[in-house]
Amino acid sequence: MQFAKRLDPLQFNVFADMDRAKAQARAAGQNVIDLSLGSSDLPAAAHITEAIAHSLSDTSTHGYLLFNGTRDFREAAAIWYEQKFGIAVNPETEVLPLIGSQEGTAHMPLAVLNPGDFALLLDPGYPSHAGGVHLAGGQIYPMPLLAENAFLPIFEDIPTAVLAQSKMMVLSYPHNPTTAIAPVAFFEKAVAFCREHGLVLVHDFPYVDLVFDDRNSLIEAESGNEEEYRKLMAPSIFQADRDKSVAIEFFTLSKSYSMGGFRVGYAIGNSELIAALRQVKAAVDFNQYRGILNGAISALTGPQDTVRTSVETFRKRRDAFVNALQGIGWQVPVPPATMYVWAKLPEPWAQDSVKFCTQLVQSTGVAASPGAGFGKSGEGYVRFALVESPAILEAAVRKIAEFLN
Repeated sequence: MQFAKRLDPLQFNVFADMDRAKAQARAAGQNVIDLSLGSSDLPAAAHITEAIAHSLSDTSTHGYLLFNGTRDFREAAAIWYEQKFGIAVNPETEVLPLIGSQEGTAHMPLAVLNPGDFALLLDPGYPSHAGGVHLAGGQIYPMPLLAENAFLPIFEDIPTAVLAQSKMMVLSYPHNPTTAIAPVAFFEKAVAFCREHGLVLVHDFPYVDLVFDDRNSLIEAESGNEEEYRKLMAPSIFQADRDKSVAIEFFTLSKSYSMGGFRVGYAIGNSELIAALRQVKAAVDFNQYRGILNGAISALTGPQDTVRTSVETFRKRRDAFVNALQGIGWQVPVPPATMYVWAKLPEPWAQDSVKFCTQLVQSTGVAASPGAGFGKSGEGYVRFALVESPAILEAAVRKIAEFLN
């Protein structure tokens, strides 16, 4: 049986490969501590699940849900965004519901790229960003993210010939996997660059709330000066592109509201980009079950204390895991954001992250994600997801120490 050549670049997937390695470890009798997947282990809040449960008995929610039927959700998303960032959003033309933000990042290239066009992607970066470009027949120019550049790309290094064929740039900060945060000044530079070169600017923003630095200052500012509060948050791309001239931004309820399995996301952005993505989406699917969107509305409009509690939970886990790693002599930087630790591999593993992760899970049951799975510039690193309690994370580090020794 013959398949399309567009599948060829999709053969290597970091999550699928580690899933196989974990299954083999379990079959061999290992008790797996899975730190390879950024799926929150925290529960969705009760008011969210209650809204979904209440919807089940309403038979009017059981049919197909088309765009006009998502108006309440789009309005909730627009209000949430305006309250958080102080920038108005039109729910009719500038918001689009998605089945997780990954749907948006994977489908956006189909709306923007012609075969052979370049997309400028972060390296390392989230795998679906590259997957969508491959499916659209595009070419990828990887923008290396290096520690010495604060894991920010250097636009001046992009070759002129590549820029001439480029149609889009994809950014994502706070960044998975490096945990870096980009300042507004960087976004302003990115917006100006994209305007100059006629590029669509895509910003994937799943970790909008998972920021740890200056947390005490953030809590104080939250009840005081709004402008000071926004300075301490992870910035939105529209703080640099206020008229939404070139950008589209993707949000998810998977991280902030622990709704990963419900697959709820949305796009906010330039009305033409929203309309184009909507055309692609209409050819592929309708929308989620209305009851799930009712739960999402409850999340966005209801009490936000559970978001703050989740952030503090991941902060404590970060501190426990980093302290434990440093205690065994593995010096890693303290992540300012996200739910990950991005660790430079020690010798002799520094140039083979896949081998390190495969042998680690086979020998100890501790599963992590190899940096090479996120791009060429990710080689030499490993990503740990903070999706277990501090006690289990510390136990994982003890197993890692045995493996390293």
